[in-house]
Amino acid sequence: MSNAVNEAEKKTKRTAVKTVARRTVSKTKAPTGHKTAPQKLKMLITVVPRRKTEYFMDLIQSFDANMQFCSTARGTASSDILTLMGLEENEKRVIFSVVREDMAPRVLAALEEKFTTIKNAKGIAMTVPLTGVIGVAIYQFLANNRKGGKAT
Repeated sequence: MSNAVNEAEKKTKRTAVKTVARRTVSKTKAPTGHKTAPQKLKMLITVVPRRKTEYFMDLIQSFDANMQFCSTARGTASSDILTLMGLEENEKRVIFSVVREDMAPRVLAALEEKFTTIKNAKGIAMTVPLTGVIGVAIYQFLANNRKGGKAT
């Protein structure tokens, strides 16, 4: 009986030694790379004249915006006000684009410059932070991060 007890104690000690050895090995591994938080995303909402929609969509796409859609909109000014101010039409398009947070200031600056320099291209633009995206593949598509690594 004592022989069986001694064998059981030896097995327990061997298992404990193996467990400790595994833990020390995993603690001593050098980190292969630093994990960085993914880039946050923002929804860019841009209101532009109907005739300039394609131009502004192309401009926004040049800032790595993979997903865009536009919707028809109408201004709130009455026809009397439009006539008084010398405006012909109030048809607008609202462009919804998803951009990375690091690109948002650049695209807003480019839009502001185009709004002031291009004739009949007045508009407004703003960003709204997105708080969550479901799925890694969807995030990688929206962030224009095809490699799955750090977004540049």
